[in-house]
Amino acid sequence: MRMGLVLMGGSARADLELARRAEAAGFDGVYSIEFFNRNGYVTLGAIAGATSRIRIGTAIANAFTRSPLVHASAAMDLDELSGGRMVLGLGSATRRMNEDWYGVPFRAPAARMRELVELLRAAFAAQKGGGLRFDGKYWKVNVPHFARPGAARSSIPIWVAAVNRGMIAAAGAVADGLVGHPIATRRWHREVTLPVLASAEASAGRAAGACALVPYVLVSIHPDRSQAIRDAKAQIGFYFTTEIYHSVLDLHGLRHVGEACRAALRRWDVRAMAEAVPDALVDEIAIACPPDEARDRLAQWKGLTEEPLLYTPGVGLSPERVRANLDAILDLFGTA
Repeated sequence: MRMGLVLMGGSARADLELARRAEAAGFDGVYSIEFFNRNGYVTLGAIAGATSRIRIGTAIANAFTRSPLVHASAAMDLDELSGGRMVLGLGSATRRMNEDWYGVPFRAPAARMRELVELLRAAFAAQKGGGLRFDGKYWKVNVPHFARPGAARSSIPIWVAAVNRGMIAAAGAVADGLVGHPIATRRWHREVTLPVLASAEASAGRAAGACALVPYVLVSIHPDRSQAIRDAKAQIGFYFTTEIYHSVLDLHGLRHVGEACRAALRRWDVRAMAEAVPDALVDEIAIACPPDEARDRLAQWKGLTEEPLLYTPGVGLSPERVRANLDAILDLFGTA
């Protein structure tokens, strides 16, 4: 099993140092995030120059807040700087994030994501010369002299983030990997993600397994088991304040958990959000335990993925607690 680390250091400089440490610890990949005050691409440029072996990537960059060629050129620059180590991970984000944070319209996300990936593949292939022409439903591009001499690779892997069936199918049709959301349970992946992926691959004429599952796995390590679980619950509860993720809860008969989390958010009551999440759901989603149990808990994900993306909780936690948890992740899951 390969190990990926989601960079949650709290600053660009901290993420750079985390990436160095992850490479030294034997991790296989490090992946940036985006938020309204964080850019998924910029820090990776520094990380490319500060590392030599580890895969770098976005997990994820917001798909619809940039034009396709801005995504393509950023990925190609980072692939060149890293010597062919880049993975381009894209996610639609939510309607609120697109419209309220970035001021862009949000419509037909699954169909647009599929077309975006097709356009990006065309751009990567056009690096060898001959121009780039794309006539899609959502984007039309005409760059007759498009080329990129000396490109690191003619193709860059593309991952797509997905929770629900429509986006899972889009990923299965065109992507190299599906980035699973931190709230997706192992049961959700077994009963929904993987079957929908397989069906979409077959419908698109792709080989089985062409789109690999690369799930976020929430990791909360503390000598006090109850503290580890509480820290994971706060993060999980916060995510379940977003209604589009309640399909996961429906599978488990836990729709009321999402409703309780949303009610707590309206009061910004982090403790109530955490308390709404049952222990059994934490066990289906996260590795939340003392250090000596962590490896065995990770083994529960075997058969679902070959590369979990390990992710620290942050909601309601102090910066010191987050740093301690990242230290534990590096110590416990590194292979060096």
